[in-house]
Amino acid sequence: MANIAILGTGLIGAGMVESACRRGERVRAWNRTAAKAKALETHGAVAYATAPEAVSGAASGAVSGGGAVERVHLSLSDDEAVDGVLAACLDALPAGALVIDHTTVSPAGTKRRAEALAARGVAFLHAPVFMAPKNARESTGLMLCAGPEAIYERAREALAAMTGKVWYVGARTDLAAAYKLFGNAMIVAQTAALSDVYGMAKNLGIEAPSAHGLFTHFNAAGVIQYRGGAMSRGDYAANFELTMARKDVRLMLEAAGDAPLTVLPAVAARMDALLARGLGAEDLGVLAIDAVPKKG
Repeated sequence: MANIAILGTGLIGAGMVESACRRGERVRAWNRTAAKAKALETHGAVAYATAPEAVSGAASGAVSGGGAVERVHLSLSDDEAVDGVLAACLDALPAGALVIDHTTVSPAGTKRRAEALAARGVAFLHAPVFMAPKNARESTGLMLCAGPEAIYERAREALAAMTGKVWYVGARTDLAAAYKLFGNAMIVAQTAALSDVYGMAKNLGIEAPSAHGLFTHFNAAGVIQYRGGAMSRGDYAANFELTMARKDVRLMLEAAGDAPLTVLPAVAARMDALLARGLGAEDLGVLAIDAVPKKG
C-alpha cells in the first residue's frame, strides 16, 4: 500500500488518517499541535515533529514502513496555513510526489499556488470536501477535485477510496475552491435563516422543535432546484412576485418583534432597493438580477 503524509490532523484530517490506516496505507501524520498527531498513532499512523520530516520520512521512516511518500494530503485552516506548510515542505518533498490540498481556501490563492507548484514541477490538485468528521472517518461524503486531468487520473482511485463520491470539476485550478465556497454559502445562509425562524417562533410563543417540525412536511430544497435554476438562467417570470414577498418579509419582521435577526433585515433592504428600481412585478428570484441579468 501507499506511503502518504497527512499534514493537519484537526477534525477532518484526523478522520482522514483513521480511514487511511484502516485501508492499510502507511500514514505519516503532522499537526501544529503535536499531541493531535501523536494521538493518531493508536490507529497505526506515525507522528512527526515537523511537516518536512513527515514528508521526507526523516527520523522515523523505518517505523512508518520505509519508502518515499507518494501523496501529501493537506487539511489545514486557511490560505496562510497552506502557504506556510508548503513553503516549509517543498524542498523535502520526494520527486514525483503528488500534493493534494483538501483545505477550504480562496480561489485566487488556489490558482496562485497551482501555478507556482506547476512551475516547480510539482503535481498538485485541489480537492476540498463536504464532509463532517464522521464522513472523513467512514470515507463518505463528497469530494470536489480540480486540476490537470492527467494528474487527477493518477489520484482518482486513491481519492475515491477516501469519500463516497469524487466530482472532478475540471482542469481550471480554482474551480473546486469556488464551488466549495458556493456550497458553504448555502450552508451558512440556511443556518442563518433557521436562526431567524427560531427568533420568530420564540416571540410567538412557539417552541423551536415545533417550528422545525414544519420542515418535515414542507421541503425547502425545491427552492434551490427550481427557483435557483430559473435564476441562473435570468428567468424572473413571476411565481412569487417581489412585491408580495416583501409584504411577507414585513410580516416576518413584525412576528419576530425584538428578537435578534440574522438575515431578514438585510433581505428587506435588498428588496426595497429593487422595488425602487421598478422590479416589483418580477419573481422573488430577481434578488439576483445584478449577478444574472434578465434574459431577453
